Amino acid sequence: MQLFYEPSLTEDTKQFSFDKEESKHIHKVLRKKENDILHITNGRGWIFEAKIVIADQKNCVADIIKAREQPERNYYLHLAVAPTKMNDRYEWFLEKATEIGVHEITPIICEHSERKIIKTERFEKILQSAMKQSLQYHLPKLNPAISFKEFIKHKFKGQLFIAHCEDTYRYSIKRKVAADHKVTILIGPEGDFSVEEIELAKEAGFTPISLGSTRLRTETAAVVACQTVSLINE
Repeated sequence: MQLFYEPSLTEDTKQFSFDKEESKHIHKVLRKKENDILHITNGRGWIFEAKIVIADQKNCVADIIKAREQPERNYYLHLAVAPTKMNDRYEWFLEKATEIGVHEITPIICEHSERKIIKTERFEKILQSAMKQSLQYHLPKLNPAISFKEFIKHKFKGQLFIAHCEDTYRYSIKRKVAADHKVTILIGPEGDFSVEEIELAKEAGFTPISLGSTRLRTETAAVVACQTVSLINE
């Protein structure tokens, strides 16, 4: 099944038109024609079956013939991850975390961050593409970049964790994350969180955790955290 993304759709939509780029893709690349069935999500949990009524490369029109809502997962995962020096590594994390199952992502600018300017337009497209490729119906929420110190001032619900590499006691993530909960995990930059940041996080209620016995890159650590939480909730 090929999945399309159209955020404007609601359960009450009867007919809609694809934009010019998507219309061309449907008509010229996929060679779809009138009466062919398409599957579309609005990224908010709904999956729609639509029948093409006008197959035109500039304005493809479809009628909604069926709509159903996919239940939310039994947990909620928020990953706050420092941008990586190489942008493609962060993009890889975004793609894989979406495929595995993440609900919310916040880029956090830390003391040791080498990249401090974030352009989220491309990130959004990567999230959309990964959602469609993995046949999921919930698009992860991507928040604007924020400084670490401002981020931890927020009032969070659920379990709070900070993954770091300092030689101090840390709990194994597998032993602390509980199923069916909201979970927020902080992942630092290539140079790790500073000692001050770790202490500030602990004061704000974040529990220090380890993601394993080896030292992981930022993007790898984020994917490991995502996969671990997903497995605990299976």
